[in-house]
Amino acid sequence: MTTVRELDPPALRLEDVSVRFTRGALGRRTVTQAVNGVSLDIAAGETLGIVGESGCGKSTLARTLMLLNRPASGRVLSEGQDIHRARGAERRALRRRMQMVFQDPSGSLNPRMTIEDLIIEPMIVHRVARAERRGRLEGLLADVGLPRSVARRFPHELSGGQLQRVSIARALAVDPSVLIADEPVSALDVSVQVQIVNLLLDLQKDRGMTLVFISHDLAVVAKMSDRVAVMYLGEIVEVAPADDIFARPRHPYTRSLMSAIAVPDPRLERQRERIVLTGDLPSPTNPPTGCRFHTRCWLRQSLDNPEACVTERPALVAEIPGHAAACHFTRLAADGVGVGGGVAPAHPDA
Repeated sequence: MTTVRELDPPALRLEDVSVRFTRGALGRRTVTQAVNGVSLDIAAGETLGIVGESGCGKSTLARTLMLLNRPASGRVLSEGQDIHRARGAERRALRRRMQMVFQDPSGSLNPRMTIEDLIIEPMIVHRVARAERRGRLEGLLADVGLPRSVARRFPHELSGGQLQRVSIARALAVDPSVLIADEPVSALDVSVQVQIVNLLLDLQKDRGMTLVFISHDLAVVAKMSDRVAVMYLGEIVEVAPADDIFARPRHPYTRSLMSAIAVPDPRLERQRERIVLTGDLPSPTNPPTGCRFHTRCWLRQSLDNPEACVTERPALVAEIPGHAAACHFTRLAADGVGVGGGVAPAHPDA
């Protein structure tokens, strides 16, 4: 796979990373290819959005970055170091530099601990001096918009939005340089989602962190991200600056996703043609050959000779600087061939 963008130095570099899970009983083994050959550079200080359908491998990729899953092949590099080969003090330092905010705050926080103990716990694990902990606690509560009074309360006494603020404060307790947020607003009310998104944007800007933001909500990703990577069945099929990928998607799968975004202008909404994918999402235990999207691809159905889609895996290639797509017929997909002559831009600002 081609690394889509040379960033010097990247905060994280993924080199042909694959993650597989093997399950079996009574002599039968099933191998799930959750992530397949992902190569990507993530720049220091940028916000990278990762989008795709449920089951596409977004969370597995995030957990691999966090050392919770070990890749079957490939490498994840931080400052030139293969993070999955690190041991002892090196591994502890890597874990301190990279922290994670999970989807369900109530499920990721120990209900028997007070908010104060939950936020201080990472400081203890990473050996922050006792004299610093109280000051950090108060500063973190202020940074995430919580009053000091919540420190002595328990998780069940807080709302979902407040709990997610606690989760963010806990993740920031050891001053990480990389924050990975896995669907951090999907379990929250819409009004609360906006508050958490704005909070993450402010924290990322103030602290200069690298933020990896995973979501299936395209509108949220558009607001959050500097760049967007689109995943399908374990592979990155397109990656580009956020404005560019929403205005000019070049992969047929990305184009179908963008066509589903509602446009606030009723006139434009009526003019757009929605690309509805046919067929079921293939199983990662038995993925299609060639391009993994070919079984559902609206573009392939209009081609005279689509054999390459079935037999050859397309490389992630940047035909436009900074904008890469893994499709044998990128230009046709960008022009909307086979969907009535084109689809109106899905992004309201396009």
